[in-house]
Amino acid sequence: MVPACLWLLCLSVPQVLLKAQPAELYVEVPENYGGNFPLYLTKLPLHHEETEGQIVLLGDSGMVAEGPFAVDPESGFLLVTRALDREEQAEYRLQVTLETEDGRVLGGPQPVLVHVKDENDQVPHFSQAIYRAQLSQGTRPGTPFFFLEASDGDEPGTANSDLRFHILSQVPAQPSPDMFQLEPQLGALALSPKGSTSLDHTLEGPYQLLVQVKDLGDQASGHQTTATIDVSIVENTWVPLEPIHLAENLEVPYPHLIAQVHWSGGDVCYHLESQPPGPFDADTEGKLYVTRGLDRESQAEYLLQVWAQNTRGEDYAEPLELQVVVTDENDNAPVCPPRGPPISIPELSPPGTEITRLSAEDADAPGSPNAHIVYRLLIPEPEGRAFELDPTSGSMTLGAAPLQAGQNFLLQVLAVDLAGAEGGLSSTCEVAVLITDINDHAPEFTTSQIGPISLPEDTEPGTLVATLMATDADLEPAFRVMDFAIEAGDVERTFGLDWEPDTGHAQLWLRKNLSYEAAPSYKLVVVVRSVVDLVGPDPGPGSTATVTVLVERVVPPPKLDQESYEASVPVSTPAGSLLLTIQPSDPMSSPLRFSLVNDSESWLCIEEGSGEVHTARPLQGAQPGDTYTVLVEAQDAAPTLLPALVPAQHLCTPRQSHGVVISGASGNSDLASGQGPYSFALGPNPTVQRDWRLQALNDSHAYLTLALHWVEPQEHVVPVVVSHNDQMWQLLVRVVVCRCNVEGQCLRKVGRLKGMPTKLSAVGILVGTLAAIGFFLILIFTHLALSRKKDLDQPVDSVPLRAAV
Repeated sequence: MVPACLWLLCLSVPQVLLKAQPAELYVEVPENYGGNFPLYLTKLPLHHEETEGQIVLLGDSGMVAEGPFAVDPESGFLLVTRALDREEQAEYRLQVTLETEDGRVLGGPQPVLVHVKDENDQVPHFSQAIYRAQLSQGTRPGTPFFFLEASDGDEPGTANSDLRFHILSQVPAQPSPDMFQLEPQLGALALSPKGSTSLDHTLEGPYQLLVQVKDLGDQASGHQTTATIDVSIVENTWVPLEPIHLAENLEVPYPHLIAQVHWSGGDVCYHLESQPPGPFDADTEGKLYVTRGLDRESQAEYLLQVWAQNTRGEDYAEPLELQVVVTDENDNAPVCPPRGPPISIPELSPPGTEITRLSAEDADAPGSPNAHIVYRLLIPEPEGRAFELDPTSGSMTLGAAPLQAGQNFLLQVLAVDLAGAEGGLSSTCEVAVLITDINDHAPEFTTSQIGPISLPEDTEPGTLVATLMATDADLEPAFRVMDFAIEAGDVERTFGLDWEPDTGHAQLWLRKNLSYEAAPSYKLVVVVRSVVDLVGPDPGPGSTATVTVLVERVVPPPKLDQESYEASVPVSTPAGSLLLTIQPSDPMSSPLRFSLVNDSESWLCIEEGSGEVHTARPLQGAQPGDTYTVLVEAQDAAPTLLPALVPAQHLCTPRQSHGVVISGASGNSDLASGQGPYSFALGPNPTVQRDWRLQALNDSHAYLTLALHWVEPQEHVVPVVVSHNDQMWQLLVRVVVCRCNVEGQCLRKVGRLKGMPTKLSAVGILVGTLAAIGFFLILIFTHLALSRKKDLDQPVDSVPLRAAV
């Protein structure tokens, strides 16, 4: 036995200052110490010898300690006064201070932790003396089916409480003495591989096992105790399950029981997993539940696996599999494909041309009535059955009604499941159709006849003659691109065309010089064609336009023998003095007619025929050296056309076969005298030349008719130029254009007949008559009113009595 004065277990005593917070002092005391008391534990680091104070021992609550601990005032050692039991209290927390008699603290507090060191003084014991357990056939070997429970009062985590379990005996020992195995540290009882093989063939039991628990771990010594385990062998109820069919969207309270499994062994926990994960669960009794409604379209089948496990989560046997099949309900309407861009169909496509094939999808079970879709075309639909729809296949085709390019249709199609039966779900699909253009229209001119256009023969090449306009009824810009050409009437290529292909405008230009003698007129035939090949009929007459060009003869202006004339005259030159003579450069040319343009002072005059320039009056105000400039205008002395009126005649519109006969001798007998033929021509006005046609009948007469089919009904004055024996004059032919009856007689509006009243006079007569009638009525009513008043003023007896007959 160790002397008490030498039992010092203090590992280290820290040296601290009085005012510093000291570290906790750790002291160990053996449990159930069998030596002498008091037992000195450690010297307290308070240095009471250097100060006049005493050491005070405080408990864990800060009060003066009352217990097995004390302090030796002389030596300053901490001591214990009796044996300690760890199972009663394992640790003590103390504080020691150095104080004066009046309670003033000189040092500390110093914390002290006293730990009671464990001794193996406790015997392990089982929670029960006799255990009962059930073992199911089919249990995996090595999987614990029962857990022993034992405890030891010694300090946990030490060898004193380190328990080991062992099987001491098995009764009966057949068919094998090692039917079971016990895990030494955990006390987990399991079937051994030999026992598993035996249980698979014969039902034995019950078995009685004597088991032991011992402390001090694997050491040979230690306290120990025993218990008995009665093991009953039960039949295996872990059998496969039949598939389960569950209706989707089932309207029942949830969770809803669908099946139950059972493990006939002892303590069991059921664990369920679903592939794919689903709303399923299992309770402690092995009942399987669906926790919410199922959706077949989300998942049509589930595979459930259920494990029977011990309390440590180890599997007793292979899992049971349960197939859950979700049956279909008609809970999904057909889904239309998304509406895409418009489907382009060329115009003039034949009936039966397929536009599209609708393919709505139904998420219900394929092949079932719930997913059997039929189609029906809804309004709006164009008139005449322009579209047809196959109800089964969803094929949409063109009908018999014609469609025009540029038409847009948004067709609605009803997709119904249950094959269209009552109660089926439906959706409306939309199909956009665009009728696209093809080049089936030839371009045409807006005007088929242009002109006549008069061009002087000295017109410069590069002059714009006319602009032709053409249109194309096609919608596609590429089909409206045009090409123009002069097809006839311009052998020498005097004219040319310029155009922009996509504008429809062509400009007719003069390319070469004109000559009245070579060609007094042109009749140009211009054609327009589509650049893209035409589909359908050939171009019609509207693709051709005729341009009539008349070349006007240009007479060159007269030339004088000098560009300027000068004459020097004295200031005193009298009136009538000849100054100079202006003459043509060619004496053989046609005679000229002269006139002065800017004779501002009226000093000069010129002979119209001879060109002699004279002074018209004295040169008053002129100074020597002054210059007076006058312009002279020279013109051809061509005979003047003397217009003569021709009596009015009538022609019918629309045009008929007859015309007006014109005599060359009519209108001017002086000019028409003499022998020789007459020549006739229409006046130069382009409108006259467009509307009228003049043909020679013989040497003395011409025939005037309408050139156009329709001319505005009114009186027209047609100028006709007549030439005869180097003489020329103009006739003004008055023609009344009117609508005619079947006999060719002119229908004219009837004017007011002489002596018949006008509307204004008729209204005046009517108003006057009504006023006279009103005046007479006023007189009559006034007279009656006065007579009645006179009768009322007479007495009653003054009224004569009616005589009796």
